Amino acid sequence: MKATGHFVRALALSEITPGSLVGVLLEGTRVLLSNLDGEIHALSSVCTHEDYDLSQGFVLDGAVVCPLHLSQFDLKTGEVYNPPAAVSLRRFNVKIEDGAVFVEI
Repeated sequence: MKATGHFVRALALSEITPGSLVGVLLEGTRVLLSNLDGEIHALSSVCTHEDYDLSQGFVLDGAVVCPLHLSQFDLKTGEVYNPPAAVSLRRFNVKIEDGAVFVEI
């Protein structure tokens, strides 16, 4: 039986402005946080095509674009939109509490 995850404080909510991407390392897991119109989302920060940090990418129409080979991933769901990546990103649960962003690891 898989152990249930636990929430880890990632950063202050004020550190992630609308339209931005922030990469954090939480207990050995690389997480990409995004702020889409005031809603915070968390995905794996590693491109599934090659081991590249997606926090170095950019936001385009609600997707993060990997600057290495231009694969795009939906920032809400992690769904991959185009090759060369073929596997979607892992999505993490997020909660906001006391002005901080917490991610379930």
